[in-house]
Amino acid sequence: MSRAGPASPGRSGAALPLPLPLPLSLPGDRKREALSAGALLQPIIKDVGEIYSRLLDHRPVIQGEIRYFVKEFEEKRGLRELRVLENLKSTIFEANENILPKCEQSMHDNLNEVLKRLQASNNMIHRLQEREHEERKLQADKVMADEENRIAHWESFMKEQQNKQAEVDEEHRKAMERLKEQYSEMEKELAKYVSF
Repeated sequence: MSRAGPASPGRSGAALPLPLPLPLSLPGDRKREALSAGALLQPIIKDVGEIYSRLLDHRPVIQGEIRYFVKEFEEKRGLRELRVLENLKSTIFEANENILPKCEQSMHDNLNEVLKRLQASNNMIHRLQEREHEERKLQADKVMADEENRIAHWESFMKEQQNKQAEVDEEHRKAMERLKEQYSEMEKELAKYVSF
């Protein structure tokens, strides 16, 4: 799945070489001493660099994983997206060339028929509204006439009641006068009998 770098000495079981002890030198041999120290440090630096690259530098592993993913992706998927896109293109082309004009023609024909039906319905509704308006007007006129008749009848009824009230009042007044006269006569007669 992934590719790793070359095997490390620690993995194979071999021990890393130990640095040799530095010989004590005299101050005059500094140049030679620096050369020998550099020669001794060079394998150590090389080993440290290898250890660093194996432990901390993951680029080779990541590149191997990327190559593996791309290979698997291309092999398994192949040209599926391309085939899907070509199928979509042919479907859209067929729709634009064949289906869309048929739909437009059918829609145009049906919309004309629908428009005619709507106009006929609109005319019928307009006539119904006119009839309803006329009926409401007739009904309102009838209600007004009935209201006027009721008001006239009420006024005549009230006049009649006032006349009857006046008659009753007059009869009551006359009856009261008769009763007064009758009582006054009775008092006079009673006064005649009291004086005896």
